Amino acid sequence: MWPETQKKVDLELTLLRRLLHDHRKLLDKVRHGEPDGTELLALSALLHSFYTGIENAFKRIAIEIDSFVPTGVRWHSDLLSQMAQRRPDRPAVISSDLCARLGEYMEFRHVFRHAYTFDLNWRKMSDLVLQCDQTLEHLNAELQGFFK
Repeated sequence: MWPETQKKVDLELTLLRRLLHDHRKLLDKVRHGEPDGTELLALSALLHSFYTGIENAFKRIAIEIDSFVPTGVRWHSDLLSQMAQRRPDRPAVISSDLCARLGEYMEFRHVFRHAYTFDLNWRKMSDLVLQCDQTLEHLNAELQGFFK
């Protein structure tokens, strides 16, 4: 079902893999120590791009399958919730567990967009950074299950 939408979502997943690949050296480095200020900024931008790519995939599903994209001030969180909800014409796209996890990435992106860069805190973002690969694998598995 929905082969054209799946192709577009798969493209987003490919781009997300490239994003992580392009930052692999830095991701590996921070597994063993705290980043300096410049590295912290790069990792913050990575997290921002990471969730934006995920949201792009969800928008594609919302547009092409649900024929409904939320609007308003809370549209980002409403879209994420929409993906975790079963609809009359489709099952839930993602599990509630993954929805909660992705909510943390969405919240960080909000902070990144509205905070000064000197307010960024490695302790608050380290788990998100260090779990990007695992989160992407989890997302990929759930999306592939959804399209089957």
